[in-house]
Amino acid sequence: MLQLNAKLQTLIRALWDRFWSGGISNPLSAIEQITYLLFMKQLDDLDLKRERDAAFNDDTFTSRFSGEFFLPYDTEKKNPIDKATLRWSHFKEMKADVMLAHVQQKVFPFIKDLNGDGSTFTRHMANAVFLIPSANLLQGAIAIIEDIFVEIEREGREEGHLFQDIQGDVYEMLLSEISTAGKNGQFRTPRHIIKLISELVNPQLGHRICDPACGTAGFL
Repeated sequence: MLQLNAKLQTLIRALWDRFWSGGISNPLSAIEQITYLLFMKQLDDLDLKRERDAAFNDDTFTSRFSGEFFLPYDTEKKNPIDKATLRWSHFKEMKADVMLAHVQQKVFPFIKDLNGDGSTFTRHMANAVFLIPSANLLQGAIAIIEDIFVEIEREGREEGHLFQDIQGDVYEMLLSEISTAGKNGQFRTPRHIIKLISELVNPQLGHRICDPACGTAGFL
């Protein structure tokens, strides 16, 4: 699908160019930082969707961005941070220099500690580092990612493609820009193969599934 979408291809190449020209020339470091930004965007989008769905169905919903957050070193909890300010939709509107400090010093620590101490997610994020060095790079990357998601939504709406499939295509193209992508062994399973294997395995409610290399989780 993505191979036919020239606009998405152009946007992804522009995102790579932005990182290279912005001082992150190591492609593995670049895709790591891009992944963090994509996660921040998706986390906010999903939270807002669940909030809308709950309101529509008259259900109770507690947002991940409700309440206060305290930085790990603020052991006495003297400097509360309003979680609502940690949303992608909030900080993307900030001035570039303010945004960089905010994302680096508040949003990224919040993301690293998302599921609390002791969780698997937190353990895996323990050594994660936010490397984006300049306000201009961050602001430009956020603008391009916004355009990418607008195009993903248009593709899903007008062409009838699954949102997960398009996201998988985007991630695969990001990897294809890395000369070592094949060595990294990260390749998306085509939808028709997923469908065949799912029918053969025939998972039932209550079964447990382990996919240690789930990538964008399209298979799951």
